[in-house]
Amino acid sequence: MRQTIEFDLGLIRKYDRSGPRYTSYPTAVQFHDGFGEAEYRAAAARGNAAGRPLSLYFHIPFCDTVCFYCACNKIATKDRSKAQPYLDLLYKEMAMQAALFDKSRRVEQLHWGGGTPTFISRDQMRELMAETRRHFTLADDDIGEYSIEIDPREADAETIALLREIGFNRISMGVQDFDERVQRAVNRIQSERETLAVLEAARANGFRSVSIDLIYGLSHQTAESFGRTLDRVLAVGPDRLSIFNYAHLPSLFPPQRRINETELPSPQEKLDILQSSIQRLTEAGYVYIGMDHFARPDDELAIAQRDHTLYRNFQGYSTHADCDLIGLGITSISMVDNTYAQNHKTLEEYRASIEQGRLPLFRGVALTRDDEIRRDVITRLICHFELAFAEVEARWGIHFADYFGDELKGLADMQTDRLLELDAQSIRVLPAGRLLIRNICMTFDAYLKQKAGSSFSKVI
Repeated sequence: MRQTIEFDLGLIRKYDRSGPRYTSYPTAVQFHDGFGEAEYRAAAARGNAAGRPLSLYFHIPFCDTVCFYCACNKIATKDRSKAQPYLDLLYKEMAMQAALFDKSRRVEQLHWGGGTPTFISRDQMRELMAETRRHFTLADDDIGEYSIEIDPREADAETIALLREIGFNRISMGVQDFDERVQRAVNRIQSERETLAVLEAARANGFRSVSIDLIYGLSHQTAESFGRTLDRVLAVGPDRLSIFNYAHLPSLFPPQRRINETELPSPQEKLDILQSSIQRLTEAGYVYIGMDHFARPDDELAIAQRDHTLYRNFQGYSTHADCDLIGLGITSISMVDNTYAQNHKTLEEYRASIEQGRLPLFRGVALTRDDEIRRDVITRLICHFELAFAEVEARWGIHFADYFGDELKGLADMQTDRLLELDAQSIRVLPAGRLLIRNICMTFDAYLKQKAGSSFSKVI
């Protein structure tokens, strides 16, 4: 598989439209309130019959301060006493969820996200993991992928040691940018010293993977200034890097209204930042996994991509494709058997459901056979950058060229533009098409034909 990326400005401008990120298919736009607890319980029963392992996601929504760029579902507060009542609700939901799934199904993947998971105290961290272990069968051999999102301002060496002790073996650290002017403009004041102290603690405690998140497109950023941050990050050699494109949508995310739009880089400057970042990372030996993600060649993500076992879900790229995912806490999304189900987004609605003894679901979707086929095609493309028709035909009992005749015709321009190679057996994404993989996947999205993609972010 080709590991190179070709940055073609003309093609990027031609194909730069809005579209899904495909953490699910169908996307959340298709979730509806006609899907409820009965449908979810039936999906759990089918999952038990199949005997798949489990993945758990816990949403800890609290943040001590608000980063102005943030589009996550969070509760900004300095009142740490709010954490325990939320955790008590989470434990009740966990008990209800655990009752639906066979205890024999081992948890191979676990993730705490937020918000800021380390907002809760160390005793609460121990308690949350102990409750999880009481209700589910966790992997005690350190083979599982147990990860947590870290705000280095909310963690120290003792915190990192505790997290390793209770079972975590991977961390993802938010940095965004080390430039002090950028940090002040977006209300994310974070020193390089405290960030690197957390990274060093993770390595000292035997964490198997350390990932760093950066964002380009923030106030005052230039290709030169962002390059300085990237060079400082590369100097410490994280296992993975995520470089996210900032989407300024203040009408959807109120904290973004506090960002001065005149201070944001121009579209051309953002492209310059992206191009120079890709060059720096590839020169440093990182592999482009896809979308916003880079990894060392020996990292599990890169290995899974080469082995065609890479998967994509609501936490991004994953090495555990065969798990049923249970989302716990407000706004969390579960993926169980052939369904998606989302929890209530507000704490008040979440609490009301839990106190009434109901799973806190408010919408979801059951996939049709066509949805499942298209999800398989999109997943193979976005994860592996190639698609063998025979593999899809063998799995689904279809003739690819007949089933996707219109879609294959729709790839003609992309083939002419050398985004991909297409023949009677396969689709192979070329270096110029890797940055535009969302566009290629969108060709197979049946729902985009019914509705324009204006509700999604730009692909670049």
